[in-house]
Amino acid sequence: MALFPSKEWLEEYVDKINSSKEYAEAAASWEGDIAYVFEAEPDKGVPEDVWTWADLWHGKCRDSRYGLPAEEGEKAAFIIRAPYSRWKQVINKELDPIKGMMQGKLKLKGDMPTLVRYVRAANELVNLAGAVDTQFVDEQ
Repeated sequence: MALFPSKEWLEEYVDKINSSKEYAEAAASWEGDIAYVFEAEPDKGVPEDVWTWADLWHGKCRDSRYGLPAEEGEKAAFIIRAPYSRWKQVINKELDPIKGMMQGKLKLKGDMPTLVRYVRAANELVNLAGAVDTQFVDEQ
């Protein structure tokens, strides 16, 4: 079971992405990297912002990084940020990420129309995050 957030969790997530036929089909023409920012919630065990990055390319994740500096993460084509507890809701499928962005619960930096065009791929990424055997840092 991987602790969220952690490098091990990200590695398991990338493995799920790269072995998913559904994601490969949904994101076959997607080109662009994405940074996920898990914003600090010290009372929940996340003392500082955590930046992760994934190089998503034609239905695969070519590379990923955990804990990269914000200045590196800011270079990603897309940045999605939210407090840790909001990400927990997304992983537990209690919050749809596209609706969350529309409602301002998740902050997007990047081209929203492009993301909407790939809503099936985005949903599959959420399904795959939910498929990682996860232990949340505030539930240890």
